[in-house]
Amino acid sequence: MKIPDNVRDLPSLRSKTGVFADRTEAGEILAGLLAAQDFDDPLLLAIPAGGVPVAAAAAESLGWPLAAAVVSKVVLPWNSEAGYGAVAWDGSLLLNRELLPKLGLSERQVAEGIAATREKVAGRVARLTGADGFPALAARTAILVDDGLASGFTMLAAIGALRQAGAGRTVVAVPTAHLDAARLVAARVDLLCCANLRSGYPFAVAAAYRHWSDVAEAEAARLLRPPA
Repeated sequence: MKIPDNVRDLPSLRSKTGVFADRTEAGEILAGLLAAQDFDDPLLLAIPAGGVPVAAAAAESLGWPLAAAVVSKVVLPWNSEAGYGAVAWDGSLLLNRELLPKLGLSERQVAEGIAATREKVAGRVARLTGADGFPALAARTAILVDDGLASGFTMLAAIGALRQAGAGRTVVAVPTAHLDAARLVAARVDLLCCANLRSGYPFAVAAAYRHWSDVAEAEAARLLRPPA
């Protein structure tokens, strides 16, 4: 398994499944990887909804601040799990230009998909980021956290938005990733921390977890803004 130089993983977890009890344990293990790095003024940015429990557990373990970084796939009309693009919290759009011509979508379908995704993202931003909005990133280490990388394409949209926001250093931290996705993402960030690297297909992020379920937006909001 050839791993890029800017990727930090746990060799003992390579190629294994079922290594995390749940997202909370995954976040605690990921915190150990992050603690070993030298970060300047780190900020954990959780990608809702699945990335929030991971980031919240890491934030509690490390004592680092936590905020939401809303990003969502532009999905196919007939398959809400598959996408051909992504929209980030700042409204920026990234389309998979290689895949799009193969899907047989009309210009209207694409435009409607983008508009619906922008509306979804705007709503989540309003509900999850609070009155202060997105935090300032100048000279900070911005650490994007999700529960895993399958293709990595949605994460690329988040990375692009971070660059536009002026992050001092851009890091991605995930409990699990396919090696191909890890290579794709690592080429666009300063550092990628991933506890469990796997290769081969089929690949499912959920296979790294012994307990897996969807994370409700209300639960994500509670974890992002715990009671004082």
